[in-house]
Amino acid sequence: MDKNKIKKFAINARQHLRDTVEVKLAGLGITADKINNELPISTTDKKYYVDDNENNALTGAQIGWRRDIVNELRNRDYDNDPKTAFNDFVEEVAYTWFNRIIALRFMEVNNYLPSRVRVLTSEEGKAEPDIVDEAMEIEDDLGGYSDQEKELITNALTDKTPELMDQLYTMLFIKQCDALSEILPELFEKTRNYLKLLFTPHYDRGVIQDLINEIPESYFDVNEEGQVQIIGWLYQYYNTVPKENSFKKKKYQTDDIPPVTQLFTPDWIVRYMVENSLGRYWIDILYSKGDSRSEKEIAEDFGWKYYMPSSDKNEVQISDELAKKDVTDIKFVDPAMGSGHILVYAFEVFMQIYETQGYSDRDAASLIIKNNLYGLDIDTRAYQLSYFALLMKARQNDRRLFRRDHQVHLYDVPAIHYVVEDYQDLIADLGLNKEKTTKDLKKVLDIFKYGDDLGSIIKVDRDVDIDNLKKLTEMKEEPEQLNFLADSINKREQLSEVLNVAEVLRNKYDIAVTNPPYMGGRKMDASLKKYVQKNYPDAKADLFSVFMEKLMNLTTKIGYIGMITMHSWMFLSNFEKLRVKIQSHTIINMAHLGTRAFEDIGGEVVQTATFILQNHSRKNYIGSYERLVNYGSQDEKENAFLEIIKGSDQKDLYQVGQSNFYKIPNSPIAYWASQNLFKDFEKGTPLGQLVDAKQGLATADNKRFLRQWFEVQIDNISFSSRSIEESVESKKKWFPYNKGGAYRKWYGNYDYVVNWQNDGYEIRHFTDNRGKVRSRPQNTDSYFKPSITWSLITSSLFSMRYRLAGSIHDVSGMSLFYKDQDLKIIMGLMNTKVGQYLLSMLNPTINFQIGNIISVPF
Repeated sequence: MDKNKIKKFAINARQHLRDTVEVKLAGLGITADKINNELPISTTDKKYYVDDNENNALTGAQIGWRRDIVNELRNRDYDNDPKTAFNDFVEEVAYTWFNRIIALRFMEVNNYLPSRVRVLTSEEGKAEPDIVDEAMEIEDDLGGYSDQEKELITNALTDKTPELMDQLYTMLFIKQCDALSEILPELFEKTRNYLKLLFTPHYDRGVIQDLINEIPESYFDVNEEGQVQIIGWLYQYYNTVPKENSFKKKKYQTDDIPPVTQLFTPDWIVRYMVENSLGRYWIDILYSKGDSRSEKEIAEDFGWKYYMPSSDKNEVQISDELAKKDVTDIKFVDPAMGSGHILVYAFEVFMQIYETQGYSDRDAASLIIKNNLYGLDIDTRAYQLSYFALLMKARQNDRRLFRRDHQVHLYDVPAIHYVVEDYQDLIADLGLNKEKTTKDLKKVLDIFKYGDDLGSIIKVDRDVDIDNLKKLTEMKEEPEQLNFLADSINKREQLSEVLNVAEVLRNKYDIAVTNPPYMGGRKMDASLKKYVQKNYPDAKADLFSVFMEKLMNLTTKIGYIGMITMHSWMFLSNFEKLRVKIQSHTIINMAHLGTRAFEDIGGEVVQTATFILQNHSRKNYIGSYERLVNYGSQDEKENAFLEIIKGSDQKDLYQVGQSNFYKIPNSPIAYWASQNLFKDFEKGTPLGQLVDAKQGLATADNKRFLRQWFEVQIDNISFSSRSIEESVESKKKWFPYNKGGAYRKWYGNYDYVVNWQNDGYEIRHFTDNRGKVRSRPQNTDSYFKPSITWSLITSSLFSMRYRLAGSIHDVSGMSLFYKDQDLKIIMGLMNTKVGQYLLSMLNPTINFQIGNIISVPF
């Protein structure tokens, strides 16, 4: 599968669709700057908004459709923020048509359309798609034709003028989409009338023709390369430009979260996570029912080639609860499902399990959709594609799937802007307990006010009676009354969506697997950051770690969690409290991937690990860890992992009990440490007890206060000051400044001098516009003393240097000062491979904090 082709098509398709929609809107007198009033030449039957050209006149139903567009924009706060409202509206219309085109292509290639007639192409290679030539034969499949539509079909197929053929194809395309709304309502909802004004599908040019010409049909074929791969890559690449634009922002808004955090997970990692969570859970069930085969034998029987058997030293898990479990009882959730990759593979594994239990493919497919799979996302596009991908997977195993009702437990997490007062009349009319219902309703409405921002991390109070609240969503009005109760219907529909999601978030699952969003706290918007800090204080450093804690809350005690995250939680100090929480869980397996696990999105920077946790502590459990950080590509990592499973490669396999990690300061997940090294951490003296470790001066404006030594007069630099007092007495302006610098061992990087004239008067009195001091001259008692120093950020290996007396150090030139141990001996240790090895366990990043250094055992 050539991902460059897919990327090029998706980016161009998005831009083409957006341009088309904007041009159509401009023709209606609607832009990002203003909405035109109708021109004076307008009549009751004809409305003009741009000029008096007859081609721009709106007639009949089109007049009302334009009014609907204006109302939609005003509902999106166009009057206060026209550019944002306009852009969001254009984006939504564009991706609605994009999703439909992609879905139709997938369905026609795999012969899943109810009519069995292609919509975008011709099986026989004709210029016109088959739906055009066979329009009359599939009338019933498209919901029937009006007399006007029949006349269009006849005239177009007779005359075949480009204008008539375009009109015919547009009519048939929309009717096909509306017909599919009966079987795939979440993707092909009934086409809103204004959508018909804003995009005209063409089979011989534009997006449809580009799709046919540029993306091979095999990419969509489930018997070849197709299914979730093409859907996932198209979704990711469609978001390329929005992602690039969002990355430029200091803080993300709600609409930025999906593009910047969506990451299509490589197929082998998905298989690893699902096989080692769901597959392992099923093996636990088999053992509890008396199966005597080894893990490896069972996994091989199922064809789970990414299943990593546990250490022989571990006892198998057996419980009465598991012995009573049937496959229909297993609940699997992906709370950040994206385009559905994980759920689709979970479906495949469930199908294998159902087959061993004697179910037919047709029954198994329906039962999996009904009983086993749950998913959530904050992105409507992702939700639609995940819904589509999962149903297409089920359709592959059940040809009659579309003929039956099927409730899919996948949801787009909504935001709701109604308040409790809006439902008081309903509460009274239904005779519900006012106090209890109002209290519960307020809890739900308050938290889902930001539902599309918070998504799956929302915590739903277990005391809330959701069944009672669902009574507020029941429609009791007669059909003829509904036209007068539009607001009441909307209130109930929105509440129904919210309660469905609340129920999913409050339930417990046997398996929870996801590739969560990655987003540091600094990038979170105000509502998200506030919620995370309040509800996930131990995991607040990043959104992926918040999801780690969320999955622990979602999963049953003996259930499994599968994730792929950035590896920073394993080492950095701001995740230490999270690591403490993990002590009450069991790390079953981990494939430590390092860089380049995601080659399409800056994989050389993002360092990741994929792992399996069990949601309770198994004392003395020996976890297995596959160290893949030294392999240079996604394929190399996968091959190395498979070699470890085969037993061909033992050098990259580490088996260790996680209790050892807590012998190391800050409890990093240093699985590759030897038992002797764990003992060293237990018995050795931390460097922090032998030396003083201090950060130094932060000037707040280095361009103003720093120079390189050759930029100033040499006789105005003090090289001999040994204390603050001597620096003042010297009367000189510039003093040697330790700013860290490039990799260099033992001695060097004497590049900078700092303006510390008159005890740093200018720096100490450097203020902002409000008079607040900006600089931070900290630990001044250590200024000018001899030290050993290293750079906060390195591009390669760690290096430590001796700094003679006479310098001031800053926050990047971190320093250790004499206390009870000779500094040169410590430098001698830290500049060896042993020192580098120790640091790689405490913090395998390019940022070496003081806390890492003082934790080294001496």
